[in-house]
Amino acid sequence: MYGLVNQAIQGLVIDNFGSENWDKIKHKAGVTDDSFLTNEIYDDSITFNLAISASDVLNIPVSDVLKTFGKYWIIKVGNEKYGPLMKSGGDNFIDFIVNLPNFHSRVMLIYADIKPPEFIVERVSENKIMLHYFSTRQGLTDFMFGLIQGLGELYNTPITITMAADRRNGDEHDIYEINIIK
Repeated sequence: MYGLVNQAIQGLVIDNFGSENWDKIKHKAGVTDDSFLTNEIYDDSITFNLAISASDVLNIPVSDVLKTFGKYWIIKVGNEKYGPLMKSGGDNFIDFIVNLPNFHSRVMLIYADIKPPEFIVERVSENKIMLHYFSTRQGLTDFMFGLIQGLGELYNTPITITMAADRRNGDEHDIYEINIIK
């Protein structure tokens, strides 16, 4: 993953739990670098080790760490650092989700070596979307869950999310059932 992802984990921890906890997490994860370079590619294991170490140090389940990180990614990193890119996804939650299959095409213009996920969006009804998530990376189901929650917050759209299919349970890919609360 790009260093930008690890920088965001660092920001999340420091913003919410302090730099002392970040130092503990970094040490526990075996990370010796003082900082991550935004456009440098780091092994995925570093990112996962940081999440696992954050879980241990902060005494929070890994799934909650990943969900919180997903929300942080949208609200803090996406919105503040990539505002125009985020706005290109749509003016509201539904438009953004519907345009999600094309979103990473724009991201690839910035990060050429990115390995983006793929999405299929099923519009079941006016208030219900089935989001099919395909990724070559294992272990990001909860991160994606948090990303969706973050988008709901970003667009001031109350939503509920349930897992209709989950790779962790042997399903072929993850499917998020998103209900917009009216």
